[in-house]
Amino acid sequence: MEANRRSFLKGCAAAAAMTAIPATALARERRTASGDAVGLLYDATKCIGCKSCSVACKEANGLSADGTEFGGGLYDAPTSLNERTKSVIQLVRDEGQSAFVKKQCMHCVDPGCVTACMLGAMTKDKVTGIVSWNGDTCIGCRYCQQACPFNVAKFEWSKALTPKIVKCELCKDRLAKGQQPACAEVCPRGAVIYGKRADLLDEAQKRITGKPNLYVNKVYGETDLGGTQVLYLSHVDFEKLGFRFDSDQSAPSVQQTVQHGLYQGFVGPIALYALLGAVVFRNRNNIEPKAEE
Repeated sequence: MEANRRSFLKGCAAAAAMTAIPATALARERRTASGDAVGLLYDATKCIGCKSCSVACKEANGLSADGTEFGGGLYDAPTSLNERTKSVIQLVRDEGQSAFVKKQCMHCVDPGCVTACMLGAMTKDKVTGIVSWNGDTCIGCRYCQQACPFNVAKFEWSKALTPKIVKCELCKDRLAKGQQPACAEVCPRGAVIYGKRADLLDEAQKRITGKPNLYVNKVYGETDLGGTQVLYLSHVDFEKLGFRFDSDQSAPSVQQTVQHGLYQGFVGPIALYALLGAVVFRNRNNIEPKAEE
């Protein structure tokens, strides 16, 4: 029995030693936006909540009215993104402060939905950076929904046949015709403007510098979660608007770095098999003397 115990301890020690093999996590290469990447700049200080952008978005994309919340189906009043709403204006109130905020696909520099899609139904254009959905290759697994840190992509539950993944695609068909995204074209206050991401960042910084007492000293989306092509300025804290920015690493970067650290050289699985082998060896040696008796 003492020999068996020693053998078991040796097996455990071997497994522990294998897990101690240096396995430096291979950090995923940081993605950057191309020089021609396009996007939107939304300025919450200018928005009056008229929802012209949401209406124009539905008209441009052929989306039906969403009257599920109010009006018994007769009034288009979505309160969040859904299968009939690619862009929505929300009102935020907190501790005496209030602000409107526009929600739509952020067109992340390193999008989680694209990385999560097994068949490439979600793609990111190499030039414009627009994130699009392709129904020809989508199998409806909805991994893109789970992978999006902004909870944007929505599955078309109302359709039993050929349901779609619904999200803003920055009116790419309009852009191909030399037009602007519908939301930017109709905004009466210029609260949302369209352009190249680099130019929008410059404009955002100029506004902050020009009115430092008005704006929170931050351009949301510049580096947050790896950076986005839809950028935000606000007079209230971005947390109150429902945005996360606890890290400048993208969701795919964090996920893949952890995976590389766990599985580099198959150290983790090999260590597990070594430990299981030690347990089997111990049990076998315990059974054999009993069989002889």
